Amino acid sequence: MRIRRILAAVIATAAFSGLGITGAAATTATTATVTPASLTPGECEQGGGTVDRSHTSAAKLPTCKGGKFNGQDVD
Repeated sequence: MRIRRILAAVIATAAFSGLGITGAAATTATTATVTPASLTPGECEQGGGTVDRSHTSAAKLPTCKGGKFNGQDVD
């Protein structure tokens, strides 16, 4: 009976430590790939793109065309 309790404690500890490791890795991965929701015109141009205002309306913001922020909204 004592062995079962010790074995259950070891398994639970291993499971919880594994969850902590994968949770930390997932958090790191998501923070590394976050991009801003909208850019400033300067950020678009610094990324190698140009601000495309050809399809601008009240419902749609201009977009960054080209460069590393291609297709993102420019505010």
